[in-house]
Amino acid sequence: MYEKHFGLLTRPFSLTPDPRFLYRSRQHERALTMLQYGLTAQSPVLLLSGEVGAGKTLLVNHLLEVVAHQVEVGLLNQTHPRQETVLDRVVAAFGLDPRQTSDLGYQREIADACRRAVGQGRRLLLVVDEAQNLQEPVLEELRLLSNLNDAGPMTLQIMLVGQPEVRDMLARPGLGQLAQRVSADYHLRALDVAEVAAYVGHRLAVAGAAPDLFDAEALALIHEVSGGIPRLVNQLCDYALVYAFSEGLLSVDAAVVHQVLADRSEFGALPLFNRRV
Repeated sequence: MYEKHFGLLTRPFSLTPDPRFLYRSRQHERALTMLQYGLTAQSPVLLLSGEVGAGKTLLVNHLLEVVAHQVEVGLLNQTHPRQETVLDRVVAAFGLDPRQTSDLGYQREIADACRRAVGQGRRLLLVVDEAQNLQEPVLEELRLLSNLNDAGPMTLQIMLVGQPEVRDMLARPGLGQLAQRVSADYHLRALDVAEVAAYVGHRLAVAGAAPDLFDAEALALIHEVSGGIPRLVNQLCDYALVYAFSEGLLSVDAAVVHQVLADRSEFGALPLFNRRV
């Protein structure tokens, strides 16, 4: 809609995870390094946490591209609190066709897949998204799956990805054995004001626009009301570009952002931002 007006090749603030737009801040570099280390060092369980919208999915997608030659990935991305077992979902995530639809049959199928992968110089990586939704019995099933590594070389690694609550869960006494197997982890925090400015500039540059399309006051306000959460930054910046386009402006200043916030406060369906204007 507004791309031509601002000289953009594509929308810079789409909510769809796109590896082209990965902003590699210092903490993102640390997270990538830690997770790559965990994969290379054959950590049985890896952990990445962060608030909703912190950029976990984009970071994991990039990581999986980097390590694609080392692992066969199974993605478990629709967890929910009422889920009582996970083995059938793990089998489906790796595209396996079990001969027996029982827990024992699923375990045998996963073990066979591990052996086949090792024979090809690879290993299985199970990525569990929204891991904070899992109940203790399901997490215990995952721990038991990690026992496949006890008899020889690393054949299966598990990456838990979730909101900060997943760390509280792993601190429970009943999950001590699983927590002890987490040997690579990182928590993505919110971006500070300088990082928000660099983040917005990076996405604009990737999309083909001048990185100073938003002025400093607008960026400071965006950081304040978004709390430095990338997804909220994206939403607010996208709205601001629409408003600027509708007024025929070629840049975004604080007045445009204030108008977006005022309208969102009065008419918005969800209270997404920290401050009403």
